[in-house]
Amino acid sequence: MKAASIREQTWRWSARIVGAVAVLACCVQCGKAQMLTLRYGQAYSAAHSVFSLPIAIAEREGLFRREGLHVQVVIPIPGGSDKMIEALHDNWIDVTHVATPFLIRAALAGSDAVAIDTEFKNPVYSLVARPGIRTYADLEGKLVGLANEQGTISISIRKLLAQHGLSGGSYRVRVEEGTPQRWYCLQHGPCDATVLGQPQDLQAIAQGYRLLGRSDEAMPEFLYTVTAVRRSWARAHKDTIIRFVRAMAAAFQFIRDPANRDRVTKVIAQSSGCSDVIARQALELFLQPGRDVLPKRGEIDLHALQQVIAMMGDAGLLKPPLPPARRFVDLQYLQAAGLQ
Repeated sequence: MKAASIREQTWRWSARIVGAVAVLACCVQCGKAQMLTLRYGQAYSAAHSVFSLPIAIAEREGLFRREGLHVQVVIPIPGGSDKMIEALHDNWIDVTHVATPFLIRAALAGSDAVAIDTEFKNPVYSLVARPGIRTYADLEGKLVGLANEQGTISISIRKLLAQHGLSGGSYRVRVEEGTPQRWYCLQHGPCDATVLGQPQDLQAIAQGYRLLGRSDEAMPEFLYTVTAVRRSWARAHKDTIIRFVRAMAAAFQFIRDPANRDRVTKVIAQSSGCSDVIARQALELFLQPGRDVLPKRGEIDLHALQQVIAMMGDAGLLKPPLPPARRFVDLQYLQAAGLQ
């Protein structure tokens, strides 16, 4: 009886162990099944600059994973930043980083792409010149490297130049897409001055190039880049989009937290290939009171987006009557996540 009792007890424990293992395996499989894949499009120039920061933080700090997302960053998108919305329609990607003028133009041309959150609100682009150029007046007749002429970078820098007495015909222009290419043009090419984002502008200044001015002196408030998605795709994947905007909101909160300064600095340095010193300078520039470079939680400022539309109108890129900003956004995902 005693031996039989021991066998029975052993059998019961074995059954419990097998049952527990089965439950654990089931939970693991359920967890895998709940992970949702999202393809995120990023331009090559953004991937190698500070403008990849929110996505990089969300990836490296496990914020996407916490939301049950597996985000695949797809770079480079063929054709550059002006082709990001086309990549949505070609099914290369599900969501994309995009500058607002390109989203606006695509939507007005018939695309159903809309903004679902903000990535960078008020960018800081620097007009940097060779050491021998000391003033704006020294740029007369010189070659200035600009971005796509239909984007906010070039519009704001042209306005900055005009404020300092330089009309469009008083300097020559070379269009180079992406800060890394423009930085190369200044270092090794024919550019006498060019517009640079972070960290390349800070690297240039450290090497003796001259800072003439910054874009936010001419355009202090507008909405620079957003995450965009096709309305039709988002409707069919609402839960995925809500998880995405929650993770992005957590990334912005992480970046702003003083306790995370060293970790954020490391991400900037690793993403853009700069030193920790330059990376820290870039982060300090972003977080200066009054600059408002980053959104607090990914919220979309409709007034700032309307400023972009007005800029495009002033530059002759849009004809009146100018469309309302709300046409180019879908706030339901931010609202469902409690972020707008």
